[in-house]
Amino acid sequence: MPTHSPMAGDFADNPIVYHLLTDRFAPPPRQRGAEEIGDFHGGKLSGVTRKLEEGWFARLGVNAILISAPYQQILGWIPGGEGAFRHYAYHGYFALDYTVMDERIGCEADLRELVASAHRQGIRVLLDVVMNHPGYGDMESLDACGVDVLRPGWRAATPGNYHDYIDFDSTAFQQWWGADWVRAGLPGYQPGGTDDLTMSLAGLPDFRTESAEWVALPPFLARKPDTRAIELPQATVRTYLIAWLTDWVRRFGIDGFRCDSAKHVELDAWLELKQVACRAREQHGAEPFWMLGEVFGHGIERNHYFDFGFDSLLNFHFQHHLAGAASLEALFDDYAGKLAGRPGYNVLSYISSHDTQLFDRSDLMRAGTALLLSPGGVLVFYGDETGRPPGYAPPADATQATRSDMNWQDIDEQNLAHWRKLGQFRQRHVAIARGTHSMTGDGPYSFTRADAASGDKVLVALDCAGLTRLRTSGVFAEGEAVRDAYSGWRGRVQDGHVCLHADRVVLLETDDVSQADTLTTIA
Repeated sequence: MPTHSPMAGDFADNPIVYHLLTDRFAPPPRQRGAEEIGDFHGGKLSGVTRKLEEGWFARLGVNAILISAPYQQILGWIPGGEGAFRHYAYHGYFALDYTVMDERIGCEADLRELVASAHRQGIRVLLDVVMNHPGYGDMESLDACGVDVLRPGWRAATPGNYHDYIDFDSTAFQQWWGADWVRAGLPGYQPGGTDDLTMSLAGLPDFRTESAEWVALPPFLARKPDTRAIELPQATVRTYLIAWLTDWVRRFGIDGFRCDSAKHVELDAWLELKQVACRAREQHGAEPFWMLGEVFGHGIERNHYFDFGFDSLLNFHFQHHLAGAASLEALFDDYAGKLAGRPGYNVLSYISSHDTQLFDRSDLMRAGTALLLSPGGVLVFYGDETGRPPGYAPPADATQATRSDMNWQDIDEQNLAHWRKLGQFRQRHVAIARGTHSMTGDGPYSFTRADAASGDKVLVALDCAGLTRLRTSGVFAEGEAVRDAYSGWRGRVQDGHVCLHADRVVLLETDDVSQADTLTTIA
């Protein structure tokens, strides 16, 4: 991949990650009713590649794309929302076979093309992966894998009577994952525990990643004709999972993982995953493997997760910090105080996510300004830049509303243009992510960020329109050529100030000196 410029910084210093659910992104899906919220909607890896080649991500300034887990998910559905809908594994969190592609989103060639297209643009590809649990035992998968626990007529099941067609007392469940592999409330299996590491999260089977016992392949995988899984000598559950996950790095050149449910897996397991993934990544170039942790409820503080393989953690607090902060200055000053310089860790803030809620759709320009100028790293959730409306969700599963289809036919163009300008500016300037923050004025509100390691520096002013005069002393030198990346204005510093016609936001950066003869100033 192309190297970063000094002002942009290394990826680890300034990650700008675009998170999409592959099935809900592209191509534009057909109209669907409320009863189909949990179905596969038709998004493909090839659709993501097409948007890459159209420049969608580059124009947003993102330097990484986080896609749903591409490996095979459970084949059928389970009851969702307390029986309100059929819930398929469109999101990638109900794994069946970690070693083969899920053909509902594409084939191996599609993934290779996506990675190659992204790398040509200097954009990383990250996978959302789960090491805590596989998927539920759905009827389609149990039937296809020869686990004889289904009652006659099961294909006529509805979300309301689904469980009536499964014999949960049958010892034949031993032919599924098996008691050596998972905890589950089934005959012959150890039940889930009461702590974070051994609980059955949301009733899912819990991998025994802490076990030191050597295991054979799960019984159903040993019989599955289309798997790539093979018997490994002297291997634990953890050994297999790490081998399967890092094979995606080795075979496809994947650049990093978002690790789901991180607090529900032993820390040394994550460290081992990182170490093996780093070795797998080496054959694809010098860019180091990068790992993001989803530790539910984590904020911007540094903790022990960063000592066990994680380069960054999701910041679950930003949504609430943005809503509750007395001012953006209070928020920026607090974040920069913890993240400026090189503290040895980073966090990714977001305004919307598939696990929590979508930010107020009527306030996305303000929220985008706050997010894309925030210290640390950022995660852009698909559709925040376009004003994607929430979808239908039953009362028992409100998060389904966050996973609506991308609104390609109804884009908020004004919001999109705003996010693009901010995103490209951020991508060019590591100072926004890691720089020392200083407020320089309150009429309009303005601030500087300066990164000592790279020499990068910017000046930003918000909520300004028309003729605007900004003090630049301490940031840009007298006579220095500068440019407003928001309006396109170019000029020079005079008497420690710049004067320009602002368009809501000013994003001031050093201009290319080759343009010096064409620059103008406003008296």
